[in-house]
Amino acid sequence: MYRLAKLIVGPLLHLLFQPWIRGAENIPDEGPAILASNHLAVIDSVFLPLMSKREITFVGKADYFTGTGFKGWLTKHFMQSVGVIPMDRSGGKASQVALEKGLEVLKRGELFGIYPEGTRSPDGRLYRGKTGIARLALESGAPIIPVAMVGTNKSQPIGKRLPRPERIGVIVGEPLDFSRYAGMENDRFALRSITDEVMYSLMLLSGQEYVDEYAANVKKRLEAEKKSAKEPEKETVQK
Repeated sequence: MYRLAKLIVGPLLHLLFQPWIRGAENIPDEGPAILASNHLAVIDSVFLPLMSKREITFVGKADYFTGTGFKGWLTKHFMQSVGVIPMDRSGGKASQVALEKGLEVLKRGELFGIYPEGTRSPDGRLYRGKTGIARLALESGAPIIPVAMVGTNKSQPIGKRLPRPERIGVIVGEPLDFSRYAGMENDRFALRSITDEVMYSLMLLSGQEYVDEYAANVKKRLEAEKKSAKEPEKETVQK
């Protein structure tokens, strides 16, 4: 299904968005690897696999698979066709299930894509990474390959359902080897060190400003501020 979707949709996407890739040679022709990408838009999960010769299995928020109506059906089947695994972002055991599926992908010698930030950037900046990627690397022994998506947020700003034609780029960095941390998958300091090194590499590749805070927390704060700003307006109308 993955190859069929790429074959059918690929030519149209190339025509509309003229995507480019730099550093494609850093993606191995065979064997497991973790592709760690910044996350600017929903279409990141479309264009990175499009520009890779090998199939990439990604994790995506569970909401993509639970929508209703025709749009929900279409989104679900498209995400399945490009190899996206639903991930419950509530944390704990729910998120662990998705990471375990990722480990299965790597054990099969395949490529696994993950967004260390855990969610899309709310403002185009790069945010603190979650340590699940480090645990995945240590448990699988697979290298982490940093990948910077460029221009997807211009094509599909937050709140826009459909992307508009804009040139989209993919910059693939050199593989990062963390074998020196072997056997330390339960050491939180090792996990944080690995994750921070990955985020530093992403910052250099993407040119994004780095913020040492979780993007999910920033989103919650922005939503709370937006909600509180509406409350005085509501009170004014009632008066």
